[in-house]
Amino acid sequence: MSTIPISIEGYERLKKELARLKSERPAVIEAIALAREEGDLRENAGYDAARERQGMLEAQISYIESRMAKFNVIDLATLGGERVTFGATVEIEDMETGDVKKYTLLGPDEADHTNGTISVQSPVGKALLGKSEGDEITVDAPRGKIEYEILSVSFQSAN
Repeated sequence: MSTIPISIEGYERLKKELARLKSERPAVIEAIALAREEGDLRENAGYDAARERQGMLEAQISYIESRMAKFNVIDLATLGGERVTFGATVEIEDMETGDVKKYTLLGPDEADHTNGTISVQSPVGKALLGKSEGDEITVDAPRGKIEYEILSVSFQSAN
C-alpha cells in the first residue's frame, strides 16, 4: 500500500469534511422515510432523489475514509532545504512566454492550482521534484512540451 502525502492542514480539512458528511446521514434517512410514507415508490420522485442523495453521500464518505488510511501527514513547518520536495513553494518561469508562476507542492487531495497549489503527482509537480533553483525542466502538457526555469525554492508553513 503506497502512502499519499498530505499537510496537517489538509488532513484536518478532510476530517472536518468527513464529520460534516456523516452528520448529514440522519437528514437523508429521514427524507427517505418521509418519501416512503407518500405511497407507491415506483412513481415517487422524492424517494428516488433521497435514495440518490444517500448513495452519493455514502460514496463520498467511503472515498474519504479509504484515503485517510493511506495518508502520510506532514508538518510543513518542519520542511526545508534547497531541493524541491513536498511542501516546497517554487517560482518557475515559462522559458518561451516569460510567464512566471508560483506554486506550493502538496498532495493530490489538497492541491488546487487556482489557489497556487499543485499536486506532487501532477506533470509539473513530478518534473519539479528533486530539482533546485536554476534548474530547467520540461513538462509534457496538452499544448506540447513546456520548458520552465526554476527561479526559487522556499519552504514556509501553510496557512
